[in-house]
Amino acid sequence: MVDNRTKDSRSRLMSRIGSKHTKPELAVRTLLHRMGYRFRLHRRELPGKPDIVFIGRKKAIFVHGCYWHGHGCKIGKPPKSNLEFWLPKIERNRERDVRNRFELERIGWQVEEVWQCELKDFQILAEKLRNFLGPQKAIDSH
Repeated sequence: MVDNRTKDSRSRLMSRIGSKHTKPELAVRTLLHRMGYRFRLHRRELPGKPDIVFIGRKKAIFVHGCYWHGHGCKIGKPPKSNLEFWLPKIERNRERDVRNRFELERIGWQVEEVWQCELKDFQILAEKLRNFLGPQKAIDSH
């Protein structure tokens, strides 16, 4: 498949994609809130600045885009053009994810990853999150 954009146009477009407050992240946050959980966001003092943080529980959630983090599902298929750029970039993202998880676990945190493709079934995702987090508390964050 040939890209229908110029290299500069594609670069500008891709550079505008943010790493915080993405649609998948907002969907997970909304689901958690409706389930009664309270949390903090993007704590800089924690390795990898997890997307969603439960300080009192020492639990963190990363919401990963399947494409950007190389999930391998239908959404996360490898790119078809500019492979010499995208494949190493996605691999670096995957390596960084492993490092961040290791560092968080090393300091006593539990980590869960939610993949973009998991958002298609909120009941299954809600059960996964409930199993990870345990019961809600009256006041969950500090």
